[in-house]
Amino acid sequence: MSTWPEHVSAALLGTDRRRPPPGETPSGDRDAARRLLDQAAVLAVRRRAGAVPRRDGVEAIAAAPDEELPVVPRAAARRLTRILAGEQVTVLPEWLDAAARGGWRVPARLLPDLLEKGRGDRMLRPAIARAAGHRGVWLALRNTDWAYLVGAGDDPGGGDEVWETGTRQQRVAFLTRLRGSDPAGARETLGTVWAKEAAPDRAAFLATFARGLSMDDEDFLESALEDRGKDVRQLASDLLARLPDSAYGRRMASRARACLHAEFRTVRERRQMWVVVEPPETHDGDLERDGVPFHPSGSFAPAGAGGGPVGTRAAWLREILARTPLATWTDLFSLPPMEVVCLPISDAAGDSGRAARDVHIGWARAALRQRDPAWARALLKGGVVVDEPDALADLLTVLPDDEREGAAAGLIRWVAGGPELPRVLERVPGPWTGELADAVVATLSNAADRQTHRHEHTLAQLCRLADRRLSPAFAPRVHGLAGRHLAADPGGVAGTVLTDLTETLRFRAEMLKELHP
Repeated sequence: MSTWPEHVSAALLGTDRRRPPPGETPSGDRDAARRLLDQAAVLAVRRRAGAVPRRDGVEAIAAAPDEELPVVPRAAARRLTRILAGEQVTVLPEWLDAAARGGWRVPARLLPDLLEKGRGDRMLRPAIARAAGHRGVWLALRNTDWAYLVGAGDDPGGGDEVWETGTRQQRVAFLTRLRGSDPAGARETLGTVWAKEAAPDRAAFLATFARGLSMDDEDFLESALEDRGKDVRQLASDLLARLPDSAYGRRMASRARACLHAEFRTVRERRQMWVVVEPPETHDGDLERDGVPFHPSGSFAPAGAGGGPVGTRAAWLREILARTPLATWTDLFSLPPMEVVCLPISDAAGDSGRAARDVHIGWARAALRQRDPAWARALLKGGVVVDEPDALADLLTVLPDDEREGAAAGLIRWVAGGPELPRVLERVPGPWTGELADAVVATLSNAADRQTHRHEHTLAQLCRLADRRLSPAFAPRVHGLAGRHLAADPGGVAGTVLTDLTETLRFRAEMLKELHP
């Protein structure tokens, strides 16, 4: 075929004045103008294919590391393409998590679109890190828009050298991985550079101690309580609060026992043990050092339906109890957790409602922090007075798998119809199956049956949560609900949102089959 300049000249002068250079066109078109364009297209591809890239002064890019995991099946890859294009995009986190659990990775050709999704949605990033494979991190190292992925998981994007030369995220990922295999080695590695690091970096590095945390970390964490960085001190105190046998735990237990004591009272001719509450009167530097700020989170915030604002003394009490080893109370009252949480509670003035709320919220936070199933079980079943049901919902993650479903269903039934329901369900981990799913579907039905604007809004919120967590096996029941409401009110809110939920559940069912063939 003739050279490129001849084609350019013919194009500039027009085919009426200069005939196209001789050559074959893919289409065999005899029209001069179309033949010129066809030949130019073929010639352009040949020129580009034959070009030799210049490498003068340019460092070659290292090849992507070999992948250890297989690519997802073709059907699953096609569905991911549809999701990334906008179809049922809310199920993307579940697709990624299911792929990672199944030992699959995302196809390389879909990584750019996936990483772009993560750039605009921070909540997606952990799931992307689990399923993107080594190629995802390799791409993120070459595009600053995707740099969030480097260090988002356990892959630091390099070897041991990243500890010396990498970004903060890479170094955090390096320490996180090392904490998983050699906590002592990670602690020693951090100790050698601790004094030279900036406060934000020290805080980020110290957060990795949550992995593999043990009493061996106590001395390091105690020294971090004296750090000049506020965030470092707070992290150190939070981590020490997860070590009940530590000196920190003993200090908090001493403070807590000054706030709560047992007293026997005779009520209706029955002698009974009561818990009497006296919140701390003052706040000092030692309390601040151990992670209880002068104005803890929630100070002066509404306490809920039952009572007034939370003052600083009540907030100090909640914080102290949340950081106190739970064995303190079984030892003090000589009772198991279930009986402890059922004890009547009052303050010195005889106010039992507010005092019980403060104590139970403190105990609930402690059970969550210390991952204590016995206390979580007691607080969920003991009829506690906590008027923050989301605090109890967080405890569901502490229970053994075989207990979580029933406890969650009971909690949902307790708050059903209340404004807290969507907030509580937000904290209930999926998938929702069995008794829990039955409770959720019943809640959907009740909300759909009530023809008020508030209940329509609640139903829409519940359906958005069920989109992602309700077991797809319940699609037929939801479809039946949708049909009933569409028949009664075609185009109504209830029938519409329930129909949308049915479609999503069916989509998820097909999706999960493709990832677990």
